Amino acid sequence: MQRRRVVIMGAAGRDFHNFNLVYRDRQSHEVVAFTATQIPDIAGRAYPAELAGSLYPHGIPIHPEEDLPALIAEHKIDDVVFAYSDVPHEYVMHKASQVNALGPHFLLLGAEETMVKSKRPVVSICAVRTGCGKSQTTRSVAEILTGQGKRVVVIRHPMPYGDLRDQIWQRFGEYDDMIREKCTIEEMEEYEPHIARGNVVYAGVDYERILEEAEKEADVVLWDGGNNDASFYVPDLLIVVVDPHRVGHELTYYPGEQNLRSADVVLINKEDTARLEDIEQLQKNIASVNPDAAIIHAHSPVTFEEKVDLKGLKVLVVEDGPTLTHGGMKIGAGTVGALAAGAVPVDAREHATGKIAEMYEKYPSIGTLLPAAGYSPEQVADLEATINAVDCDYVIIGTPIDLRKLIDIKKPSVRVSYELEVVGGPSLEDVLSDAL
Repeated sequence: MQRRRVVIMGAAGRDFHNFNLVYRDRQSHEVVAFTATQIPDIAGRAYPAELAGSLYPHGIPIHPEEDLPALIAEHKIDDVVFAYSDVPHEYVMHKASQVNALGPHFLLLGAEETMVKSKRPVVSICAVRTGCGKSQTTRSVAEILTGQGKRVVVIRHPMPYGDLRDQIWQRFGEYDDMIREKCTIEEMEEYEPHIARGNVVYAGVDYERILEEAEKEADVVLWDGGNNDASFYVPDLLIVVVDPHRVGHELTYYPGEQNLRSADVVLINKEDTARLEDIEQLQKNIASVNPDAAIIHAHSPVTFEEKVDLKGLKVLVVEDGPTLTHGGMKIGAGTVGALAAGAVPVDAREHATGKIAEMYEKYPSIGTLLPAAGYSPEQVADLEATINAVDCDYVIIGTPIDLRKLIDIKKPSVRVSYELEVVGGPSLEDVLSDAL
């Protein structure tokens, strides 16, 4: 029987995971190519034979998503699988219409085939959008479980931006592990806060193998989701974080709505900086699709690392990159801190250089803020040059990692941080105890 010919549309994360679980050893299907978007410098590489398995001795090429029509025509593709996250429903259906018009089936794989069952209890932290506050929620859950005497291992959503053969599974227990693995800023932003608290983090490409390694030292596995992707593991407790600053997105983004509908617990974050009417509307939206979910209300207060008088000063605000880019947020922790301190944020765009300038062109909604993008050494160098070119009195660092460890900021700078503070509904301790 002729094998069905498949292209997987992705962004170096969910696409590889879906291939590994569903297609890698499937004799009836042949994955001809991956396509890549969202993340720079992914296309042009290959998914290596070491990961692709015996059916793919030469690996699988990764093409820019713009090549999709040509790939469909050249290879007579039967199925196109959509496998990336944090996109509007309308965007997904535009892609479906494009593919269907060219002939192939357009597929969204379901949870049953794409989640791995663990031998350990699993708590999954997911969200409806990038930038809702998964990171501080995951840190808080880890702290509670550790305080109960449990060995917690965090498994982070994939960010395999380097040599995939070296990233089959990775363990991060101390800062030097990130340097050795040549982590990007985006990876460090997610790993370092856990490492600083004594948590072990696993990540990589093959999430079955990663789970096998993590289970060797874990009483509880904590899935730290990325973007608004669904959990890679079957959760014993699924906590989904929602954002009152983007009311409506929880029902209009993929796969964020899937997460919301599946949630055992919905955590409404950032209520300290949101409007009451937005919080109330968000609660109505949650009830419309998941009335049985427990609701936790939380703040994420911003604090400065040191006392500094910024009133009336011109400040450059550097925020988390993905939150501003495909997350679409207009503000972040740095901006909240700057405005509370009476500072005057300045426009970074006219000083942007190289790949940072390209990012502003691709994501014009970023506005005046500066995204801390560092997917490559060139991008890190351009970020440093942009920061130092801006005319300002202070740089406010609103990123989860201290950028001063990676780049030379030649201006006075101060870092802001944020932690989760539950203010209403059941406590995290209670929902964790009930589930585990």
